[in-house]
This record gives sequence, structure tokens and C-alpha cells, in this order.
Amino acid sequence: MVWDKKIGAGYGAPSVRGNRLVLHHRIADEEIVECYEAATGKSLWHYGYPSHYVDPYGYNNGPRCTPLLSSNRCYTFGAEGKLICLELDTGKLAWQRDTGFDFNVPEAFFGVGSTPILEQGLLIVMVGGQPNSGVAAFDPDTGKTVWQSVGKQNWEGVPMTGWPGEQTVRWKSLEKQASYSTPVAATIHGKRHILCLMRQGLVSIDPKTGAVNFSFWFRSRVDESVNAMNPVVVDDLIFISAAYYKIGSVLLRVKPDGHGVEEVWRSLALEQHWDTPIYHDGFLYAFSGRNEPDARFRCVEFKTGRLMWDRDESWPLHGRETPSVYGRGSAIMADGRLIVLGEGGLLGLFNLNPRQPEEICRWQVPQLHHPCWAAPVLSQKRLYLRSEDHLVCLNVAKPGTD
Repeated sequence: MVWDKKIGAGYGAPSVRGNRLVLHHRIADEEIVECYEAATGKSLWHYGYPSHYVDPYGYNNGPRCTPLLSSNRCYTFGAEGKLICLELDTGKLAWQRDTGFDFNVPEAFFGVGSTPILEQGLLIVMVGGQPNSGVAAFDPDTGKTVWQSVGKQNWEGVPMTGWPGEQTVRWKSLEKQASYSTPVAATIHGKRHILCLMRQGLVSIDPKTGAVNFSFWFRSRVDESVNAMNPVVVDDLIFISAAYYKIGSVLLRVKPDGHGVEEVWRSLALEQHWDTPIYHDGFLYAFSGRNEPDARFRCVEFKTGRLMWDRDESWPLHGRETPSVYGRGSAIMADGRLIVLGEGGLLGLFNLNPRQPEEICRWQVPQLHHPCWAAPVLSQKRLYLRSEDHLVCLNVAKPGTD
């Protein structure tokens, strides 16, 4: 343990650049962007603004997105859709946008939760606006809108793949668009795509113009449901998954012209709630299951959807202070191993083995408790872990190498 700190409410992971760590959290009636010295946890600056968000389902009221750091700027996206740009060195406000007001955004189920990305000189944000502002691009220096796209114009009449009957999309004026997935930039067949797993499904957007390349319906039939994992791209293949009402997973192949996809396979082998699978050497490693009682840790062959192995991680939350399983969790890959954080604060290390699960070690982090829903963050041989109200820093360097 290098340092640990009591923090405000929220679900987003911290971000680290150099020796700065930035966390977006909520204390009382303010959302606070706070910059710490990554090595010591010392607070360097903070910027706060009022927040009135109340989660309608009883989850905490803090921000859900992760700060985005460039060489000189820090971008955050709050639970109510406040898009903020600060100077990274000082925390001084550069610009701000109220995306909920500016883009006519219907109220989301669990607040705003799609982290922005920087691509080709633009700040690209899944704002969820109506009727055709599901995604918007901003000038990262000024906050000025460059383009807005996705909505009625591309979804109207699209086949509702996977739903019974021959249904097609009939767009509604209050249709929610934003999901809890972060856009992914990828080059496929020599063309740059922004891949957004939105509430309706997967959309490919040209990053320069906002033009839609293709739309693929992928949504649970349950109204109160979300898409939350980030698309996984390997060559011309895109993997997406969700966990509500047995929607499962689908692998898509992008057509050579970049303007359509075809299904390779569809399966329930993985049902991703909010973590993104780790791809390695032809296999996906991921936690599957919507809730704690159906949590599984699995390995699936990427190109076929074949289940390679399965671990029962179901975790009855009540009455268990130290979980013996991970429940649902998140993983990152480093040095050919998986670093896993279970939702109850159980930290584990696994070898990447498609033949069988191979756990090397585990440790219940004393400061952490349910829910740990942010993925681990690794920087300069230090591991940063966040629960709902605690942030810890661990030294994971090999002895004598720090």
C-alpha cells in the first residue's frame, strides 16, 4: 500500500498522466474534479460545480465517467451531462457545455455514463440528443460544436435484429440514445471509424464529418436496460455484448466498403453488463452476468463464440464481509497476466490460459467494499483501485525494480 484516501461518491475510474492523477467525484451537492500527485495522493487542485442529480434507482449520485487527459487539458462529463474542460496544470476552467440543454437530451436511466474520447483533433461525446444528436464532436480548445449525428435519420426503418417478427425501428421523439459505453476509434479496411455502442445498437461514424457508415440494432427487449461494454475490435471483426434479457453477444464482420456488417456468430456464452472483455491471442476473458447471483468468469474463443472455460463467481452480497469469489468484476492486462478487481474489492492475478482458469493469487483489499465497479488503473508500476467511496494506490513493482 502506497496511499489510500476517502473520496466522494461516483463510479468512474481515475485517470493518470505523468505524475498527475485526476478523479471526478461528488461531495455533498457538488461534482468535484480533483487532481492529485499520483505518487503520494497529495491534492494539487480541485474544481467544483453544483450538481442536483439524484439516481432514480437508488444508486449513488456521483459522476459515472472517467476524466480524459491530454497534454494540457482535462475533460470531464458529469452525471447531468455537464461537459467541462479544465487546464491540467492549474484546474482553471477553459470552457463548459450543458449538453442536456444544448442537445435536447431525454433523461437517462442511470445518469450520464459515456466517457468522451479525443480523435483526429476533435472531442467526441455520446451526448444522446434528439432528434439527430446522439453523438457530437466539439473543438477541444473552445467547446464549439463541430458536428452532431445519429438518431432518427439513421435508425428509422432499420431491422430490429434479434427481436421476434419482422419489426423495423419506428423512431420516437423521446427515444434515449446514449448508453454507458465509451466510443472506440479503430481503423478497419484502411478507413477510420468511431464505433459507438449506443442504446439502440452499434453505429459507425466518420470522425471528421459525423457521417454514419452503418447502424446495427442491438438492444434488449426490456425497456429499462442498458448497453455498457466498449466494442472490442480485431482486424475487421467487432464484438459487442449485453446482459439484459438474454441478449448475449454478437460478432460482426465489417464489409470491405466499410458501410455495413454481417453476423459471424451470436451466443449467450458472454453476457456483459458493464465490463469490457480482454482480448488476447484469439480469446476473450471476461466477467459475464447481469447481477451478483449469476456472475461468471469466462474464456470464449473470439472467432467462434465457443466457451472454453467457466468459473462460478456468484456472490450473495448480504451477510458476507469478505467475499470468497469475485462476483462481477473488471480486468486489465499487463505483462501477459490479468489483473482482476471483483466488485467486493477482491484483487486477483491470473495467467492468460484458454484451456483452464489459472489464478496465481488473490487478496481482499481492506479499504474496498461493494461496489467496486471501476476497472483497475495501472501506471508506472502502481495500481489504482476505486470503490464507491475509497481510492487506494498499490505498488505492484517486482522487488528491487521500483
